[in-house]
Amino acid sequence: MSDKGTANRLPTAEEEARFWGLVEAAWERLGPEPAALRRALLTRDPAADDDSAYAIDTWLDPFLDQLGQLCADLSSPELTDLDRVVERSLYDIDRADVHAVIDGSDDGFLYGRGHVVALGREYYEAVRADPRRALPDAAFQRICYFLAHLHSERFGDWPETGSGISRESFNNPAGWADQ
Repeated sequence: MSDKGTANRLPTAEEEARFWGLVEAAWERLGPEPAALRRALLTRDPAADDDSAYAIDTWLDPFLDQLGQLCADLSSPELTDLDRVVERSLYDIDRADVHAVIDGSDDGFLYGRGHVVALGREYYEAVRADPRRALPDAAFQRICYFLAHLHSERFGDWPETGSGISRESFNNPAGWADQ
């Protein structure tokens, strides 16, 4: 890991744990129905054509509202640290094998990766290990820059993550090395 003031800064384990903990707390506030839908996504057969898997999408905006409430009193450095985790998470699954499942244009693929991140660490890690776990054509735009927008609204500027990467699609050279 690099120092905070230098480029190419990676999220710390504590920052990752805090982000994913806030994601889980936001989902928990919504009750048992979305929890069951998220569990079903983890156990579904990726080869099955199951439109019911997309039922989680009706819960994405309420989830983000809860996440916003949980982050409402965070400082600029705290929001920046959390945004760095989102940025790195999106970057790490910016890969050809993930795109083969999610599909989409530049923006569409970003929003598809946002869908993966929004559903929590367990789902994210499952997709990261086996991209077939992702839902084809699923998308959730708002999560991709949610914390950056929250930072901008509260503090008047965009957070400087210091990561030296881009969350935008097709920017992870390692993910597209064989293309």
